[in-house]
Amino acid sequence: MSKIALSTSHLSGHELSYIQDAFQRNEVSVYGANLVQFENDLEDYLGENTKVACTISGTAAIHLALILAGVIQHDEVICQSMTYVASANPILYQGAIPVFVGSETHTWNMCPDALEIAIKDRISKGKIPKAIIVVHSYGMPAQIDKIAKLAKQYNIILIEDAAEALGSEYKGRKCGTFGDFAVISFNSNKIITTAGGGAIICKSEEMKQKAIFLATQAREKVPYYLHSEIGYNYRMNNIAAGIGRAQMNVLQNYIKKRRENHDFYTKLFKNIEGTEVLKETSTDYFSNHWLTCVLINKEKAAHSSEELRTALQNENIESRPLWKPLHLHPMYATFDFYGEKVGENIFNTGLCLPSGSNLTTQEKERITQVIAAFLA
Repeated sequence: MSKIALSTSHLSGHELSYIQDAFQRNEVSVYGANLVQFENDLEDYLGENTKVACTISGTAAIHLALILAGVIQHDEVICQSMTYVASANPILYQGAIPVFVGSETHTWNMCPDALEIAIKDRISKGKIPKAIIVVHSYGMPAQIDKIAKLAKQYNIILIEDAAEALGSEYKGRKCGTFGDFAVISFNSNKIITTAGGGAIICKSEEMKQKAIFLATQAREKVPYYLHSEIGYNYRMNNIAAGIGRAQMNVLQNYIKKRRENHDFYTKLFKNIEGTEVLKETSTDYFSNHWLTCVLINKEKAAHSSEELRTALQNENIESRPLWKPLHLHPMYATFDFYGEKVGENIFNTGLCLPSGSNLTTQEKERITQVIAAFLA
């Protein structure tokens, strides 16, 4: 049987024309028309006076955001615990100290109440957090208005990790436009891809140009090589940006297809006791449903998420457990955590289901048959 993947690249068929244009112009480095236009396209799409600088990865973009936020060694950065490790690793790159905050049940993202408790406790200990990293996991917007309000109240830089949330909205406003900085990812499994890559979203042209400066080894504008501060090889190349330009033309269609996948799974599990598909809790939320996720209560459903994952795997259908909260990983176990066991419970009972925008009708039928047989 052919493999049904969790989420794979979905090429539009028009990428080669942009790549060939780069070859014809001999623009195959980190400069060129594709890169400029791709950033312009993203700025137009996001609105809210955003400025975008493209990078080699979402992780690189988070690292640049921390640098631009002024995070240095021994500073504390509050970070959502239930997320991919790339959200937190750049904190350690800077020699800073992560402080983890747990999830709430509506969005599975950072709990605003736990965040405020964490902020107050750190301040009481004489440690004012330098930045907050909030994540829109699986494309579901966090309670970003409450989190942004707390960041402003306590004068803390807010960084949105919208790696999985391009096209998602909160109260009609695009994710990635609420924070002082934000990042998106164009990894091969994301809504759109540049065969790897990411972007940092800034509030000013000055910050955008600073990000580009740092991403191109911080070379000063003089005829010879002069470097007055540490730079990085983080800039996206012009060929990858060409892929991104083609992908931007199909972004809305791919979001539509992912949301249709979510509807498919919602109907599939609708009458199955003990199962719950992650969904928007009100019209304030619009998720791109990058991945559709389900929680399974073994006591009520008579089966576990791991048993379902194994059944799917036996039929060459890929699914995956949810993010294990970072404060439960060995490398982060010694850092402080604020919150309840919401993220831990979600990890223990949850499963990500095949959600690619190129998921076919026949593949959905096969998934339906396997899950129906398993439940029976």
